[in-house]
Amino acid sequence: MEYPQAVVVLAGCFVIFIFSSWMYDSLAMITKYYFSSFSKLSFSERNIKIELLKLILESGKLLLPVFIAANMGAIIAEISQVGFQVSTHPLKLDWSKIKFDPATMIKKIFFSRQVAVNLVKSIVKIVVIGFVSYLIIANDFEEILKTPNISIALAVKNISFMGFKIIVWSAVLLLVISVPDFFFQKLEFMESLKMTKQEIKEEFKETMGDPHVRARMREMQRDILMRNMIREVPKADVVVTNPTHFAVALKYDRLVMEAPTVIAKGADSMALKIREIARENSVEIIENRPLAQEMYKRLEVGDVIPEDLFRAVSFIYAELYKRENRVKRAI
Repeated sequence: MEYPQAVVVLAGCFVIFIFSSWMYDSLAMITKYYFSSFSKLSFSERNIKIELLKLILESGKLLLPVFIAANMGAIIAEISQVGFQVSTHPLKLDWSKIKFDPATMIKKIFFSRQVAVNLVKSIVKIVVIGFVSYLIIANDFEEILKTPNISIALAVKNISFMGFKIIVWSAVLLLVISVPDFFFQKLEFMESLKMTKQEIKEEFKETMGDPHVRARMREMQRDILMRNMIREVPKADVVVTNPTHFAVALKYDRLVMEAPTVIAKGADSMALKIREIARENSVEIIENRPLAQEMYKRLEVGDVIPEDLFRAVSFIYAELYKRENRVKRAI
């Protein structure tokens, strides 16, 4: 906060220093005009408005350079800290953020690190600026004592120059104080953006859902998948087994399928259930451990057999056709 303040003050003082002669002459001319012509003025409503307008225009011309310099200094100081960013959001009133919580308010006012740092910073500023002012006044004290014996113009000049030095040195000190304060404020801002563990849990719940609900949904999805697979097992051509740990049911319809497709698969208890349903519906069960393991690990329900497994699967279907032929001959 001190950095823009210091830059604004220094920019204004610099302009005043550059245009001081012109400002002094203009103020002297305005003062002389009103002091010398005051008795000659006609105090009508129209004349008063005209004189007031003239005074406003003359004052505006004097203050315009200072105004421009102060605004440019403020803009440059802010951009150098946070970059160029135009936003109307700070002007909007968000009632949801206004909460009357005495405990939180007392904590922020009396037990906040930010408040403590600002208090120390304010004390340091008062002490430092006061000490600098004392040194400057002590150094120019003899000039102050001479003011009754010199002209008004020279006295005003001396006092103004002394005040100018106090303002400039105070602004320079504010600028020095603002350097460590900048890093502290940045650290505080980054810390304020971090969420507590509870906030992280709440956000995770809002985005991903309650863990218990998600677990229940996964369980329901598994149940639906198992029921769908169990309904598909009777339609399978063959079930390839491990023989006990894995079971993969294959179906091939050359009219609609490019290659044999996995319509069900399972491990352990699910594999046992697939084998039981296959036996109940007279679906052939063929043991091929490497192929069963490979298909279970690589393929999901609905996947087509990849090219590198065509040869192994073709042997399974060849064995299936041999069994079917033997059954037909036996009949």
